Amino acid sequence: MAASIGGGQTEAEGGPVRHIPVLLSEVLAALEPQPGQVILDGTFGAGGYTSAILETGASVIALDRDPTAVAAGQELVASSSGRLTLIHSQFSDLDAHAPAEGLDAVVLDIGVSSMQIDEAERGFSFQKNGPLDMRMSAAGVSAADVVNRAKVSDLIRIFGFLGEEKHAGRIARAIEKRRATEPFTTTRDLANLIESVNPRKAKDKIHPATRVFQALRIFVNDELSELAQALFAAERALKPGGRLVVVTFHSLEDRIVKKFFADRSGKASGSRHMPMVAEKAAIFEPTGRGMVSASEAEADVNPRARSAKLRAGRRTDAPAGAADAAIFDLPDLTALAKMGA
Repeated sequence: MAASIGGGQTEAEGGPVRHIPVLLSEVLAALEPQPGQVILDGTFGAGGYTSAILETGASVIALDRDPTAVAAGQELVASSSGRLTLIHSQFSDLDAHAPAEGLDAVVLDIGVSSMQIDEAERGFSFQKNGPLDMRMSAAGVSAADVVNRAKVSDLIRIFGFLGEEKHAGRIARAIEKRRATEPFTTTRDLANLIESVNPRKAKDKIHPATRVFQALRIFVNDELSELAQALFAAERALKPGGRLVVVTFHSLEDRIVKKFFADRSGKASGSRHMPMVAEKAAIFEPTGRGMVSASEAEADVNPRARSAKLRAGRRTDAPAGAADAAIFDLPDLTALAKMGA
């Protein structure tokens, strides 16, 4: 997430961008789509991966939690000759939409779409002033709820962990002082406050507010937990031999995907929450050459691809494992998500 999308800008910053599917050729090589197969695209967005998969003759079940994306994709549904089903759903529920016989492949592109960035009223970008919202599904707790109601200690946790912001404490305390007299309502308002606390230096490539906006977006949409549950759901939904392909844009996301494939490899593993365990049957086998990143040529054309990482695995015939999120070693932020409810 918060991947660069052009001209030195990041997703949070916004700016002119056209939709270019990231690592498209690498995704197709990892999926190996064939005519007659059923592939689930858990993050439809602007339909980049789905369109390319349809061109191979495979059928696609596509999901998106954003109703705007689902509405915009109806033209592609109409032109797909019945091979595209587009559903308004979170990808953590993807197994509920899989056929009884299972899926041949699942692809997930983890990150905010260029369409969401371009819509100022969605509140994802501080370069496009709009309401401080950031909700992908247009429901639930907004970024404004978090900024205006969360305790300072909770803001520090959110900014520090989800945004990897070094100045989380200073920014959180400045937010508390300012909101006591006037609540935050717009993206530019919050960005200006952050910049006043942590001024931008000439050598800085990103705006000082970028990491805070990233953290708020991840928190508001519960993105890390959604990713973890989507991986378990894909495991349950894939046929033996089915392929799981995941593209991430942020170290926290990539760490989750890497830990998932490691845990499902059948090799001995453990964490600070779980003791070392013996080898077990592999649920996924690695495919390709491990982690794949974008070429310099692609990054030059599409700067958003520069931070992208692709990991993939092939489903074995072993039973699905337990959906135990402890393997990801994530902090428990669930209690904070109820604020403003």
